[in-house]
Amino acid sequence: MWGMEIGDVLMNIAGHATLTKELHRISSVFAGLFDDSQDELIINRTSTLSDTIMGVSIGYFLTDLAMIFYNYPALGGMEYVIHHGLSMSAIIQSLLSGQAHIYILMVLFTESTTPFVNLRWYLDVAGLKNSKLYIYNGVALFLGWLVSEYTFTGLSYYLAASGLTNVKLVFPLGFYSLLTVPPALAMMNVFWFSKIARGMVKTLSKARHRQ
Repeated sequence: MWGMEIGDVLMNIAGHATLTKELHRISSVFAGLFDDSQDELIINRTSTLSDTIMGVSIGYFLTDLAMIFYNYPALGGMEYVIHHGLSMSAIIQSLLSGQAHIYILMVLFTESTTPFVNLRWYLDVAGLKNSKLYIYNGVALFLGWLVSEYTFTGLSYYLAASGLTNVKLVFPLGFYSLLTVPPALAMMNVFWFSKIARGMVKTLSKARHRQ
């Protein structure tokens, strides 16, 4: 009995150590986006690449908002407007202040599944809901959402918690935005992920019955 409990504890410790190592490895990749010659703390580091990614992201969110309003509410309701508004607010603050670029980039990578969401709508409107492309897109959306949302959202929280001293150096509005915006987006994403999962199961069940 004691041997089993000790074994479980050791496995949990080993699992935690592996997870921490992987999180550190991924965070190192993001840190590599910035110039090491800068003397500032990572919270204050910027680069041409990070500025470009954020600028393109603002353009994307504005374009997506225009599509949402034009097709309202077919592409999404007010929750999508709030989501995009919060995202653009955080990006603009980071760009103007030159702070927290690494944290914003972490959260931005969770939006990499949005093209699959839009493609799903286009296929539905085009009457291709029973096509193989619709099924493949749904599976890709589910897997991509699962990986990007939980990996990068968890990583952003890990970095913020491990570097809390640095986070406190962010200007006041940016600091409170870092504490509130990511959790708000995460709650929305959990709700949408549950809908995606149910939709994928429903689509796969229908495809199986047609066979």
